[in-house]
Amino acid sequence: MGKSWYHILRVGLGIVFFWIGVLILKEPELWAGFIRLQFREFLPESISLSGLMIGTAIFDLVIGFLFLIDWQIWLASLFGGAHLLVVIFVAGINETTIRDIGLLAGALALLVESSPNFAIEFLKTKIIKNKQKDEK
Repeated sequence: MGKSWYHILRVGLGIVFFWIGVLILKEPELWAGFIRLQFREFLPESISLSGLMIGTAIFDLVIGFLFLIDWQIWLASLFGGAHLLVVIFVAGINETTIRDIGLLAGALALLVESSPNFAIEFLKTKIIKNKQKDEK
């Protein structure tokens, strides 16, 4: 199969992130309804829910675009995965967000596959140092 899985997953995630960004831009108030009440109180008064969702939409559009043009996939995967974790945490696991767990797994797979050598070497060094500390 080669690397066809990589491109299928990358394009699929790109479409999902880009399209959700478009949908949120169309109706930010509707999408703000997914934010649980206990998290709304942490927002500063200067930030409206609608404004927050417009920012989220732009973020999703950028991530989707990066996936689609196959550029800086490791960054798109890192930020996309972190974003999905926040969505799951803030919205809770329900019939809509349960799909985000699958998207998160896809983003993590692309992150592992596309991480640059310096990041991998950094992690290896950290793991080896921690392992050596534990052995002493």
